[in-house]
Amino acid sequence: MNITPELTFTSERRLASEPHRDGIIERDFTLDGIDGILWLPESASAEHPAPLILLGHPSGPGLARMRPRLEGRARSSAELGFASVTLEMPGNGTRPALPELESARADLMRALDAGERPSEDVIDRLVLPLVERTVPEWQAALDAVLALPEIGGPVAYSGGVLAIGIRLAVVEPRIVAAGLFAGSYVPRAMFDEARQVTIPLHVLLQWDDEGNDRQRSLDVFDAFGSAEKTLQANLGGHTGVPAHAGEDAARFFARHLSPTV
Repeated sequence: MNITPELTFTSERRLASEPHRDGIIERDFTLDGIDGILWLPESASAEHPAPLILLGHPSGPGLARMRPRLEGRARSSAELGFASVTLEMPGNGTRPALPELESARADLMRALDAGERPSEDVIDRLVLPLVERTVPEWQAALDAVLALPEIGGPVAYSGGVLAIGIRLAVVEPRIVAAGLFAGSYVPRAMFDEARQVTIPLHVLLQWDDEGNDRQRSLDVFDAFGSAEKTLQANLGGHTGVPAHAGEDAARFFARHLSPTV
């Protein structure tokens, strides 16, 4: 028998919105002890449940530091009538430290500081355990959030660690589309999983991303098995994503989550 994990809301507030637009309800929660945030358009109800976007984010900064950026993405989703949810990553924030993750991250930073490409061993040690821990937690979050009357699906995944998005797209049938940030830290062992991805994809690549191996990112995109996959490449570094890229991603999600679009 499947048991829905315990989701406990710990706070709620209404975010200010622009005139003539629905407000956004922000709810902090814990899911079996893991911190998370749910954003709901005020129009969502049991009679008109909202589709859902899983907001991924990088491992390292922690949910508290990422919150302003995640809130901005959630606002954009709410304007389309979509709810958004995110979880604290393993080993981040108030969660117990993972010494093996911290060791791999330190090795990664040493390689980057030296102007070197991280070894395959470092990438494996950094990413594979994170994928194994995170994906079941996201699936548990889906179980809990989709049980709420205001949330009805369909579901999409947005951003975060690319390898986590790949694994979720393969193992989670409730996810119907994914908007991904191109990255090179995908273990070679996961290229076969990328070939199993068949949902529509919108992949954003910053052409001059200083921490990214462009060719490795292109190889990952080429490996995806989806019949509908779009690569949007823009000049600039990691933080130079143009505003129109977000608008294009929003149109992608609207196309696949809104039945009337």
